[in-house]
Amino acid sequence: MTLSKKTILTPLLLVAVILTSNAQTTPPDNYIFQFNPITTAVPFLMIAPDARGGAMGDAGVASEPDAFSMHYNPAKYAYIKKDMGIGISYSPWLSSIVNDINLSYLSGFKRLDKEQVIAMSLRYFHLGDINFTSDQGWDIGTYKPNEFAIDGTYSRLLTSSLSMAVAARYIHSNLTQGQDVGGQATKPGNSVAADVALFQRFPVQFDRISGDFSWGMNISNIGTKISYSDDNTRKDFIPTNLKIGPALNLNLDDYNQMSFMIDFNKLLVPTNAITSGDTIISGMDPNVSVPVGMIHSFYDAPGGFQEEINEISICTGIEYWYAQQFSVRGGFFYENKNKGNRKYFNMGAGFRYNMIGIDFSYLIPLETQNPLEHTLRFSLLINFDAPSAR
Repeated sequence: MTLSKKTILTPLLLVAVILTSNAQTTPPDNYIFQFNPITTAVPFLMIAPDARGGAMGDAGVASEPDAFSMHYNPAKYAYIKKDMGIGISYSPWLSSIVNDINLSYLSGFKRLDKEQVIAMSLRYFHLGDINFTSDQGWDIGTYKPNEFAIDGTYSRLLTSSLSMAVAARYIHSNLTQGQDVGGQATKPGNSVAADVALFQRFPVQFDRISGDFSWGMNISNIGTKISYSDDNTRKDFIPTNLKIGPALNLNLDDYNQMSFMIDFNKLLVPTNAITSGDTIISGMDPNVSVPVGMIHSFYDAPGGFQEEINEISICTGIEYWYAQQFSVRGGFFYENKNKGNRKYFNMGAGFRYNMIGIDFSYLIPLETQNPLEHTLRFSLLINFDAPSAR
C-alpha cells in the first residue's frame, strides 16, 4: 500500500481547521502584544517524562510507540510490537536552581490480543523540602509538597491503519500540606480527567527506500477544575491540551533508520483577559466551565487570531537508529516569547539489547541562566515478547 495524497492531507487539514477557526478575529485598535502566558494548575502534567521524547524536543504524538506512549498519544499502544513492557524514568528538575525537585515516571502495557492493548502509568513530582514559617516568622516545620497522577488507558485498532484510545486519570496536588496561606485554610487539590487519542499509519515507498508515514492527535487532561481551599471560591483549570502532528520513518537500508517528526500543541483553556479593575477591556471572561473554556480557547485571546497562533508551541525531533540497537536523537522546542518564551535544543542517545533499553537526554536552552539548563532525563525500558507456542 502506498501513501495517497488524501492520507497526507488529512492531518494537515485538521491543523488548518484548528488554526483558522477564528481567522476573522482581530485585536482592538492600538493593541500592543504583551507577555500573557496561559496559566493552569498542575503544570507537571505537561512535562515530557522520558528521555527518548525529551531528546526529540518533547515530540512524540506520532513517533514509534513504546512504554511511555501514555504521555504523548496512548492510541500508539495498539501498534506496539512487544507483548508486554514497563518503563521507568527519572529527571532532576530545575537542577540549576535547586537540587531536590524531581519527576519520576513509571508506566507499563500489556497486549490483550492483536487489536487491543491496555496500559497504566504513575507520574510523581516532588517539589523538594520547603520550610514553612508563621506570620511572626516562627519556624513551623519542613514539608515535602508533591503532586502525582495515575493513568489507565485502553487502545484498540479500528482498522488496519487506524487506532484510537481513551484514557482516565486521577490527579492529586498537595502543595501546602494543610498550612494556612494568607489566613485561609488550604487542602490538597484533586481532579479527574480523560484523554481521547487517534493514531494512523501507512507504508510509504521512495524509490529504494521504504518506510511509513504516521500522524497522531491527542486531546489530554479533559477534566474537572482544581480547588485548594474548602470554600471552593477559586477553581483552576488543569492543562487540557491538544497535541497533533505527523512523523516520517525511513528504512535507509537493512541497518540504518531515520525518523522525522513535528508536534503542534495548544492549551484548550481560557487566555487571560486584559482588564481594568473588574472591567474586561479585551478578551473574554475566563471564569467559565471546562467545556466552554475548551471552545473559547480558539478565539478568546485579547490579541485576536495572531495571539491564538502565538499560543501554539512547536516540538521537532529527529531520531537515527543503527541495527535497532544504537540511536542518537535531537530536537528543538519553540514557544512564543509572549507565551512563556521557552526555546531549547535537546539531544540524547539510546541503547537496546535483547529486552533492555536505556535512554538519556540533555537540554540546551537558547538563553543563558535559563532555569531549565542542564536538565537530564534517564529512562529504562524492559520489554517482553509473547511466549512462543509449543
